[in-house]
Amino acid sequence: MSLERPWLDQYPAEVPPQIDVDEFPSIVSVLETAIEKYRDRPAFHNLGKTLTYGEIDRLSAQFAAYLLGELKLKKGDRVAIMMPNCLQYPIATFGVLRAGLTVVNTNPMYTARELKHQLDDSGASVILVLDNFGNTVQDVVAGTQVKQVITTGLGDMLGFPKGSIVNFMLKHVKKMVPDYDIPGAIRFRDALTLGQRHTLPELEITPDDIAFLQYTGGTTGVAKGAMLTHRNLVANMQQAAAWVGTNVRLGEEVIITALPLYHIFALTANGLVFMKFGGLNHMITNPRDMPAFVKELKKTPFTAITGVNTLFNGLLNTPGFSEVDFSRLHLTLGGGMAVQRAVAERWKQVTGVTLLEAYGLTETSPAACINPMDLADYNGSIGLPISSTDACVKDENGNQLPMGEVGELCIKGPQVMKGYWRRPEETANVIDEDGWLHTGDMARMDEQGYFYIVDRKKDMILVSGFNVYPNEVEDVIAMMPGVLEVAAVGVPDEKSGEAVKVVIVKKDASLTAEQVKAHARENLTGYKHPKYVEFRTELPKTNVGKILRRELRDAPAA
Repeated sequence: MSLERPWLDQYPAEVPPQIDVDEFPSIVSVLETAIEKYRDRPAFHNLGKTLTYGEIDRLSAQFAAYLLGELKLKKGDRVAIMMPNCLQYPIATFGVLRAGLTVVNTNPMYTARELKHQLDDSGASVILVLDNFGNTVQDVVAGTQVKQVITTGLGDMLGFPKGSIVNFMLKHVKKMVPDYDIPGAIRFRDALTLGQRHTLPELEITPDDIAFLQYTGGTTGVAKGAMLTHRNLVANMQQAAAWVGTNVRLGEEVIITALPLYHIFALTANGLVFMKFGGLNHMITNPRDMPAFVKELKKTPFTAITGVNTLFNGLLNTPGFSEVDFSRLHLTLGGGMAVQRAVAERWKQVTGVTLLEAYGLTETSPAACINPMDLADYNGSIGLPISSTDACVKDENGNQLPMGEVGELCIKGPQVMKGYWRRPEETANVIDEDGWLHTGDMARMDEQGYFYIVDRKKDMILVSGFNVYPNEVEDVIAMMPGVLEVAAVGVPDEKSGEAVKVVIVKKDASLTAEQVKAHARENLTGYKHPKYVEFRTELPKTNVGKILRRELRDAPAA
């Protein structure tokens, strides 16, 4: 059946059906245009310090020159960045891109096992890490292709004396920086100084060059690198900018960036879209400290905020949030996980602004569907396919289903990834010969072209917007000698949307839930830890012995 696009009739008048993908050949070109227009405007703010577009220009050029001139990296080499939101992140990221290299975003909370997989798989030759996580890098770096480790303290870009005070407090008072020793490591500030000796050469960066290797779990449980090209990210920036830009004041926007910029949602929606607008990214390093976060919001006349449902819910339940000044706020965008109706309705009540739900994937850079900006109230849908994007619902055999029927949501557009890094079979599993990306999410479309997520085809668990793949959790728990069989499932959780639950058949009768949790803490990032541990005498299985996770999810606890 031919593709109908009823959503185009629902577009707000000023949103075009197509965007100009060729306006900028690369992310670097977007950055250079913003620098030219907004050189003296504030670009990034963190921990009381602001960097202008001009300063980002100078510092990122120094870092790029260091990578090329001192380390002699070649076009396409990979550089891993392992840090939360801090001023070093945009400097380093734009520096890597300006050098014609590829950024490998690395979650700072990774355990040694997870980090080693990502460094091995990406073949990164350099890693930049915040001191707080240096001990993890120290444990694995020797066996990888990493030639140079660059380290930095959270206070390093804050100037004297503040920076020294922040670094001292974190290490000696709060004890948040474990000791580590990495022979040959260089400090970030020293790398910038060395970069000043070199001139950044004129480089041709093409739309098809890989800008980011953005790791995402797989149904196999092994994280895969989605190859996101300059074209993918520029396209998604153009799409989101066309969608949200109708009431934006160029050079005056202030967006609260509480989600980490290493997460694809904040990277594109905050980092790139608001750079195009000449906006200021107000970065929150630790949004989990809600009282401090609210205190920061009270000092900042902000115009936009993005987040996941748990973040909005946390703010609404923090004393003092209702006293924040929302008079300039005109955009609240929720993604990464389903927005709950109760949270959306309360957000509107407290802030006066509708919480708009969006939908995307790492593989779509990330936005695919967004609700219209003029939406009066929460509607439970993930919105309409954005400009230059097609969406449809297909059955198991790849046939397009009619309106209202439930099937797998498929997406096509310039934002769809090039494929998975060095995994052609995995790529062929998700992108069909007609170019449709199969999302693994079950959805339906209504007669107006709004899409609704019904269920997930995969057994993925979504904890506060982060993907947890049951196979990975199961592999780790199965390493315990006392475990005979294990299945991991997601169960509803008020705080995080879903929580991880493991159901275990014991090999050793003395095995306890606490031992299981302690083992998980050693081998898995925090959001992957099982919150619940249940023991059973057997697990439900198909006739070929495949564990029926769905039955475990649906069954009341034994």
